[in-house]
Amino acid sequence: MTSREPTAQEMTHVDFWFDPICPWAWIASRWMLEVRRVRPVEVSWHVMSLSVLNDGKDDLPERYRELLTAGWGPVRVLIAAGQAHGPEVLLPLYTALGNRFHHEKAPKDRETITDALAEAGLPASLADAMDSTEYDQALRASHEEGINRVGYEVGTPVISVNGTAVFGPVMSPIPRGEAAARLWDGVLLLSGTDGFFELKRSRTRDPIFD
Repeated sequence: MTSREPTAQEMTHVDFWFDPICPWAWIASRWMLEVRRVRPVEVSWHVMSLSVLNDGKDDLPERYRELLTAGWGPVRVLIAAGQAHGPEVLLPLYTALGNRFHHEKAPKDRETITDALAEAGLPASLADAMDSTEYDQALRASHEEGINRVGYEVGTPVISVNGTAVFGPVMSPIPRGEAAARLWDGVLLLSGTDGFFELKRSRTRDPIFD
């Protein structure tokens, strides 16, 4: 007996929460785009924030603390863009930011974000949100919507499918084609298992973005 795979008629809706500075969320998001090519899924993109998640924690390594400080700017800009131009702009802006942060190793500064906004067809003025707390309430609300579904011992990404939300998947490199489809089928199987909570092992390789 073989496991049943989704049919063409079974469109599955996925909610995906990401922080653009996280390399593991970036890999998972590119996998999710690959899944869209090979399985009947539609994805809604949402912002979460490692800076929010770790806000107020004092026992963080200095290098990570610096990353979290820089991390406020990109998520504020994403929230501002979504408010001004609709949620459909989140994916193209995330893609523009992610390519710069993770592939080009660009700094998380105003110039990088302005360039990403231009690529996404958005006004450069949205970069003003980087240094403004005006969007923090909405940012925290978006973050909480995702994190409350999985609990507080996780990070990014968070995906929600068929009423079940999980942290991850965390993998490297990005699965492509049938490999992406097989992983997605496994996620559906696990999400449909009552009482399933966790599979985990230690990471033994760095993020691979190709």
